[in-house]
Amino acid sequence: MPSRPRLTPAIADVRRAVRTAFAPLGAGDARLLLVALSGGADSLALASATAFEAPRAGFRAGAVVVDHGLQDGSADVARRARDEAEALGLDPVLVVRVTVDGPGGPEAAARDARYRALREAAEATGAVRVLLGHTRDDQAETVLLGLARGSGPDSLAGMRTDSPPWLRPLLDIPRSATEACCADLGLEPWTDPHNADERYRRVRVRRRVLPVLERELGPGVAEALARTAEQLREDAAALDALADEWVIEIAEHAEAGIALPVAALEANPPALRQRVIRLAVENEFGVTPSRAQTLAVARLVSDWHGQGAVFLPGITVERREGRLCFSAAPGPHHEPGGTPPDDPR
Repeated sequence: MPSRPRLTPAIADVRRAVRTAFAPLGAGDARLLLVALSGGADSLALASATAFEAPRAGFRAGAVVVDHGLQDGSADVARRARDEAEALGLDPVLVVRVTVDGPGGPEAAARDARYRALREAAEATGAVRVLLGHTRDDQAETVLLGLARGSGPDSLAGMRTDSPPWLRPLLDIPRSATEACCADLGLEPWTDPHNADERYRRVRVRRRVLPVLERELGPGVAEALARTAEQLREDAAALDALADEWVIEIAEHAEAGIALPVAALEANPPALRQRVIRLAVENEFGVTPSRAQTLAVARLVSDWHGQGAVFLPGITVERREGRLCFSAAPGPHHEPGGTPPDDPR
């Protein structure tokens, strides 16, 4: 019988992070968790910790391996990841082959295909969460990319630990710890060659930008960026809670849509006003407007000079009799710039 690995600091840190992430989910009741496993150090360390911690919290734990088919031997890599998951005791273990195509270039298309496959796997198995191996380094990269795009605070807040169906237990764990965890457990991670391909912006941030910042500003930049993201998430959560309450209080529902009183919107600061507009659209129509679209609607309040309607996807917004009136509008419409917020990875 093989001996149990010695509990090293890296193994303990990763397991503790996973255990902490499970706590808000409540009693396990044999519900299923799925680990998104690529075979890399981050997801492999997460899989090992989940296999250890999930039964102790009353959960079942499985894995889903997505084969993007973007390079020779991808099927072999997927099979190896499946074998590693099964050796860790995860069950079920799904291998899903996806076709990568679509707008935004190969990086965005691969991400979209991966998340779609993960979501479908969760729905098919009834999993309550899909665990993703994003680390503190990934969080720092996300914040820097958001800064480069000129994104607002919601984007700079980075990735959330629990954003159903996604659960990211390792956002406070550095990549060096997941690598050490795998080494201490005798696991051999796969190294994705795309992670060294500097055609991708995230890779350039990882290999060029962050090292320069660490060298010029001193160590701890990635940790500081992740800490900033956490503070922004706290602020965003507070504003969202206020906006939620305010929408319920002031929204006027009609057969064709919803209306918001201009005076109430005008009396509050832009950050809250814009959130109320966005939440009203999301709650009523199931559409998340981009920042550019939200600002176009907000100008009907803050810069009103008799202009006409603003068109969102499938929605017309007009100012009438002291109200912003949102109504369903079938057919294609001009969108006032911007794109929907993309997933961090």
